[in-house]
Amino acid sequence: MANRRKSRTKEKETDWQERVVQIRRVTKVVKGGKKLSFRAIVVVGNEKGQVGVGVGKASDVIGAVRKGVADGKKHLVEVPLTKANSIPHPVNGAGGGAKVMMRPAAPGTGVIAGGAVRTVLELAGVRNILAKQLGSSNPLNNARAAANALASLRTFSEVAEERGIAIENLYG
Repeated sequence: MANRRKSRTKEKETDWQERVVQIRRVTKVVKGGKKLSFRAIVVVGNEKGQVGVGVGKASDVIGAVRKGVADGKKHLVEVPLTKANSIPHPVNGAGGGAKVMMRPAAPGTGVIAGGAVRTVLELAGVRNILAKQLGSSNPLNNARAAANALASLRTFSEVAEERGIAIENLYG
């Protein structure tokens, strides 16, 4: 029975993809010298509108990546996708010194973005988008800025509900 339960959880996990954005060797100076460890920035997503950015630190690379994946799953954001696999409206996001600007694009455009932002968008399931990194080239801050921008997206139905009017009257 335990085996069956284990295989079912494995099946559930398979739709999550993880991509390592950066691995850095970091050192801490201690009394006996320098202590080496690794920092991994990992983006986790299911390509169906959920994505998370995680950071893991460990004395070995595999451990750091594993911790990064766990952290990414803790910090998931929901992304409302349109029928064209784009975002509903233009949005800006910030994370640290990084700013990210995103605009919806017509079908067939593809993901026009660079670095960590591209990884975040692809794992979120966005297929057509224009994005630009502004301010910083730091992959962690850019990934967090992209996640922040995607988290602040709202659908037409959410806006209509907030205002207490029907979707048909939204442009009225």
